[in-house]
Amino acid sequence: MFPAPAHVLRQREGTLAETPLPLLLHALAMEERTCTLELKARQREKRITFEEGAPVGCVSNLLHETLGKFLVEKGKLSEADYQKTLSESIQTGQEIGALLVQKGLISPFDLYKQLQANLGLSLLDCFRWTEARYKLIADVEAPSTSVRTNTAQLILTGVANMMPFDAVATHFTFTDDRRFAQVPGVEGPKLSAKDARLFQALRTRPTFSELLQRTGYDTESALRRLYALCIVGVADFADAVNERVAAAPAQPAVAVMEPEPAAPAGPTGTPFSDEDEAARNALMSAFMSHRSQDPFALLAVPEDAQALALRKAFLGLADKFSPLRFNTPDLKEKAEVLLAAYARAFGVLLEPDLAALWRKRRAAAREKERGATGRPSTQEQFRIKTELLDGRTQFEQGKQRLEGRNFAGAFEYFEYACDIEPRPLHLAYRAWARYLLKPEAHGKLALQELSEVLRQEPALEEGWFFYGEVSRGESQWAQAEDAYRRAFKLNPKNRRYVDLIQETIKHAKR
Repeated sequence: MFPAPAHVLRQREGTLAETPLPLLLHALAMEERTCTLELKARQREKRITFEEGAPVGCVSNLLHETLGKFLVEKGKLSEADYQKTLSESIQTGQEIGALLVQKGLISPFDLYKQLQANLGLSLLDCFRWTEARYKLIADVEAPSTSVRTNTAQLILTGVANMMPFDAVATHFTFTDDRRFAQVPGVEGPKLSAKDARLFQALRTRPTFSELLQRTGYDTESALRRLYALCIVGVADFADAVNERVAAAPAQPAVAVMEPEPAAPAGPTGTPFSDEDEAARNALMSAFMSHRSQDPFALLAVPEDAQALALRKAFLGLADKFSPLRFNTPDLKEKAEVLLAAYARAFGVLLEPDLAALWRKRRAAAREKERGATGRPSTQEQFRIKTELLDGRTQFEQGKQRLEGRNFAGAFEYFEYACDIEPRPLHLAYRAWARYLLKPEAHGKLALQELSEVLRQEPALEEGWFFYGEVSRGESQWAQAEDAYRRAFKLNPKNRRYVDLIQETIKHAKR
């Protein structure tokens, strides 16, 4: 159905219009690549870091995707605290997340959850970039924190909710008589109850029409989810599944052993630390910072530490963050990662040559630090300000041009704002500016765009006002009246809507 992962990655650069992002993500996961994926779409840029096929970091030039702005947007941080911490981060070179934890503005556990959410949203946003150019870069700049994303889950969510439907329909074509089936033995993403029903329906090897009847999904929703399931390899055409099963080697018979009766559960001694907030935060803090630390910092030992001191430090950390202390799979996994990192650091520092190499690296870093002023240059400060694109700033520029009746300029800035942050408000203003730019040609398109915006955000007053204005321009009086009434209901203080309703009724009677 789709090209093999190795074939997809043979081309190091191209466009997402030719090689869709879901296919690219799946190929990187299957080939377990460690690399950087660079995406560029007009003035927007992102660099996604992959380790063994899993996305672990994303850096963009979009202001709302920076950690501080994301926390402010989510109500986890005040704007004043954000600006103060940002200034300190620029002056000292410390990560803003570490500073927030030091100041007690957020706990390590909550910070990790927000980092996960921010990475997820940054990656999902890329599914909208269907016209972007991509480049695979072998060099990897490891992120300072350890956050991983499940690729299969990312593909399902991105295709189902973010990817434009015309892109899905373009890349996923089949005849009406083709039947679909589950692919046995492939582990897929977690499914909602409704998505699970669609997946289970594949057991009956239905055509697409039969799948719609059995699941109750509309055509778009079903096609999106089926495309995602086929991309991640848990679904395929039925005839392809038959060929795969026929080509698979026969499995030898396995003798079935009667299980021994389980020992009765009893107290295990040391209680789990999952509910201990201090222990949980300590684990998360250590986990998030371990990637950016050298072996000496990891074990918290001086550079002249001898074997006995190294052993004592390693055993102390191994006991403190032992995976046996945690019951939750997520926390247990992080404790296992830390234990492996401590073991590697211990092994490195026990080797005299490797320990000497790390001492030299530390000395070089200190020398470099002495030569630095501690402050970014004027050029660097300017770069920090100009490289981050702020959708709200673009939106305000568009509104200013709209008030000055510069409709072409307004549309351009609203287009930028929608590129950066496709908020319903931004989309509504873009549709309105498009209509004002050429009312005789863009009326129908503007109504379609506004209708979609209002489906997403029914409480958007400006959207209903614009919908009423365009409807009136298209002589759809009843539709215009209804839109003005909805806008008035959302904002009864604006008496202008009453006048517009009365004018529309008069026009409708003529």
